[in-house]
Amino acid sequence: MVVQRRALAYARFMRRRLAIIALIAIASSVFLFAQTASRPVKVAVIDTEKILINSAAGKKALADLKKLQESRAETLRKRGEELRALQKQITDGRLTLSPEKLDQLGKQYEDKEIAVRRLQDDANRELNKTRDDAVAKVDASVMPVINAMGKELGYTLIFRKFESGLIYADEAVDITDVVIRRLDATSTAPATKK
Repeated sequence: MVVQRRALAYARFMRRRLAIIALIAIASSVFLFAQTASRPVKVAVIDTEKILINSAAGKKALADLKKLQESRAETLRKRGEELRALQKQITDGRLTLSPEKLDQLGKQYEDKEIAVRRLQDDANRELNKTRDDAVAKVDASVMPVINAMGKELGYTLIFRKFESGLIYADEAVDITDVVIRRLDATSTAPATKK
């Protein structure tokens, strides 16, 4: 679930970033269409979050990300247990251990605590980078499908739903499910040819 939330947060971030580009594209398109009014405008939208969650490529990316997250969480859990055991040893030995030994254990505890924090930071950076790479890979694989559908079905414009400044889209212009089916078909086609 954390992986999905992070992926969705990234998708929302990308929406905001692309909104400006889309607005420029819309303004340019309006200008072009004003000049070439002989052809009707056909518009469609896609939901990138839905593609990420429901397509085979998106599901695989999210599953890989979840697996990596669980692996890092398990490593951190073990290190946390080591830290708690050392803390218990210090607490239990306050009356029986020498001050030098307590100082030595305290130093070990501080070193391990710093190591755990660094490990946490490294794991977060790795997860963020892996998530960004996975989302970019899914996006790269979906763009040829969208381009082909746009040409094949005669769409003049295809927007990313809610990422382009769009605040309403009738479900009739949402082609996300078709994009997911075609994306899944293209991602499984090489596997069946082997």
